[in-house]
Amino acid sequence: MRMFSRHLLGVLGLAAALSMATGAGAFAADNDLMVFDWAGYDTQDYYPSYMAKHKEPPTFTFFGDEDEAFEKIRSGFKADLGHPCAQSVKKWREAGLLQPLDTSKIPGWKDISPGIAGMKDLMTTADGKAWFLPRDWGNTALTYNPDKVDAKDIQSLKAFADPKFQGHVSIGDNVDDAYALAALAIGMHDWTQMSDEQFKQASDFLRQVHKNVVLYWSDPTALIQAMSGGEVTLAWAWNDTATQLAKAGTRAERNVNTDEGATTWVCGYVRFKDAPGSEDKAYDFINAMNDPDNASYMVKEWGYGVSNAKGMASVDPKLLKDKGYAPEDQKPEKMLFQSPLPNELKQKMIAEFEKIKAGY
Repeated sequence: MRMFSRHLLGVLGLAAALSMATGAGAFAADNDLMVFDWAGYDTQDYYPSYMAKHKEPPTFTFFGDEDEAFEKIRSGFKADLGHPCAQSVKKWREAGLLQPLDTSKIPGWKDISPGIAGMKDLMTTADGKAWFLPRDWGNTALTYNPDKVDAKDIQSLKAFADPKFQGHVSIGDNVDDAYALAALAIGMHDWTQMSDEQFKQASDFLRQVHKNVVLYWSDPTALIQAMSGGEVTLAWAWNDTATQLAKAGTRAERNVNTDEGATTWVCGYVRFKDAPGSEDKAYDFINAMNDPDNASYMVKEWGYGVSNAKGMASVDPKLLKDKGYAPEDQKPEKMLFQSPLPNELKQKMIAEFEKIKAGY
């Protein structure tokens, strides 16, 4: 789910950055490897060992959210690798879109953090087949401009529905993050157990939030621009928003410890069935992304963690603390993990969120 703004965000007004981040077209390079990814992961700082070996990057095609990506692949689009998040892996696998990974070709397979590696039906299935290499993880959390918002007014996620913030709120145009926010707001931390009544409560909360929303962001670039310009002062946003705003000279704070907490997610790489390109290059790219030497760049430049435990252990503890990844900052009891949802519930969320955004 985690779409990055492109690395040119340091100059927020560049239209080229925005068009690249939101466009669905391919950025051609090496046609032997097609990567279907969130915008921004084509940044070569993420996979330097791949570039050192192959001299040119893969061809990238971008998607805006995983439901869009799922439909495109199911409709016949061909790529070698994809970058879904945990809540979508099972759906993609059961739809027959994926092929197993050969872990003998992934030297860092066993370096994944035990807490992530132990998640049921994520990296592997009960038959021992491997399907998913986790790569990045982070939070969607309350993010605000402290020059315009008093911290005491936003200790609860219910602030998103508070009329005092009307016209200054932004949440993602993303059903998973939206319903994660709503589930937390009504007191849930396991959204897989959402009853019909709780679904109604969550949807009603999002309808109240809708009255305050000035922007449903589908690309962090748009959100960062809106917060930098003062149009948005309170957002439900990924880690990179505050990091990029700070680089651009706009104050921003994140609160992952609201009364209700925040949501966390894990994303990574899969191989598509009938992948048309080079298998060797596919594994070279996966391994380059999983290289522990890349961890400091990810944490410092984007504010995200990596799933590779060796990588996180190599990061300066002060930097980890600054970005919210110190052990004492991790409070699982206040986190909603975006685990796979029952298909019927997910379809209800998709349909209802479209109605909510339309004002119904």
